[in-house]
Amino acid sequence: MTADDCDGVAGIRVRGWQYAYAGLVPQPYLDGLDVAADADRQRARLLDGDGSVRNLVVDADDGGLLGWVAFGPHRDGGTRTGDAELYALYLRPDHIGRGVGRALLAAATRHCADAGHARMYLWVVKGNTRARRFYERAGFAADGAEDAFEAGGAGVPEVRYAKELLRG
Repeated sequence: MTADDCDGVAGIRVRGWQYAYAGLVPQPYLDGLDVAADADRQRARLLDGDGSVRNLVVDADDGGLLGWVAFGPHRDGGTRTGDAELYALYLRPDHIGRGVGRALLAAATRHCADAGHARMYLWVVKGNTRARRFYERAGFAADGAEDAFEAGGAGVPEVRYAKELLRG
């Protein structure tokens, strides 16, 4: 991912939230998501980061983007551990179920395994059954940890998933 991709990534992320979290996150919050503001945040993170977070994109034939994945060191509270974490994986909603997500997840897990991480964690909205099935088919399993984030004044419960990574 380059700084030039940030507008496309922001569009994918915002539309992805609006699609995946309808009924799970307050609708006024989803309606208020701003692509331009998200692009600015993405660009700042990319340019100001220390290089530990990796971002991969899949280009479309029309010059746009189909999907985006971000991953890096596992954050346990404010502490980085030796494990990896999948921070985000979003697709254009019209490309869900076409293998783009599987390819992005496979690339992310391969990068993390090659970097020597023994396992990878991710957080998924508890009620997002489509995403949970996707990760379970990829070998991730809920490990019993739960948390919540605040969106539009409501707590949104999440569950943590983990997968042991094979090096090679």
